[in-house]
Amino acid sequence: MRTKHYFIALFLITALILTGCGKKSGQVNKKNKSTLSVYTTIYPIEDFTKKIGGSHVEVKSVYPAGADAHTYEPTMKTMMDIADSDLLIYNGAGLEAFIGKMENSLKNEKVVKVEASKGVKLLSNAEEHEHSEDDHKDDGHHHDKDPHIWIDPENAMMMAENIKVALSEKMPSAKDEFEINYQELKEKLEQLDADLSTVIESADRKELLVSHAAYGYWEHRYGLKQISITGISSENEPSQKQLQDIIETAKKHHIKYIIYNQNPATKVVDTIQKETGTKTLTLHNLEYIVEKDKENKEDYFSIMDKNIETLKKALSK
Repeated sequence: MRTKHYFIALFLITALILTGCGKKSGQVNKKNKSTLSVYTTIYPIEDFTKKIGGSHVEVKSVYPAGADAHTYEPTMKTMMDIADSDLLIYNGAGLEAFIGKMENSLKNEKVVKVEASKGVKLLSNAEEHEHSEDDHKDDGHHHDKDPHIWIDPENAMMMAENIKVALSEKMPSAKDEFEINYQELKEKLEQLDADLSTVIESADRKELLVSHAAYGYWEHRYGLKQISITGISSENEPSQKQLQDIIETAKKHHIKYIIYNQNPATKVVDTIQKETGTKTLTLHNLEYIVEKDKENKEDYFSIMDKNIETLKKALSK
């Protein structure tokens, strides 16, 4: 398997070099461009970049609709397109496994990599799993830190500021416009923070039974207590003992709802639902959007507003 990966990487690097050489003679002076070509990973970064950059950016997501950020690997064509773009803005915190694999391929390319999580205080993945380190060392999706920073509006403000700075450095002529757009975005995030705080802190209960441990930053900031079925990565399913503990905890707290994200419920979730008699609700973790979200012209804030309504229901007695 490693040999296969080595030849794929070697072919990719060669392709990038050849592509770069072929384009140099035809490239225009990028400083005179009116539009920046930007690739992003998770949906909040895509949305914030569009809102801050306005007409000065052409934003494309690395991920197709519905892709799992923990496991997705870009196609060779996408990686070559990234190499020829102006900016690659990614979450970091160990979320996007492919970023490290691209390091050597991109170091001689013009694209500037921007880590949106820079400066954010990351929470540790304190969950205990029965798997040993050896079980995880080759899967590429084990997280020491919780990467789901964007669900906390305060963290989202820092991500947005990092995006604003990157755009301003790449296009100084539009710096003032980027600042205005950023301030408008920041005001909305401040209001969202207030709304989440009001709903969670005044709720009848704090326990939330979730399919995926994506809400640790709400725990830290607002006092929510997530009881998660899978770990930080949605691939990490519980052991039989952990499964029984989850069921007993849900019954102890008389939890009425089991929350899953925009992915369909797994067999494990179905099992817990049957054992606990809970009903299902959807909480969008914003890692990605699906085609239905695009059709409905959803954005970060409209999705979070719906999440708040879900929380009101899930946290009521």
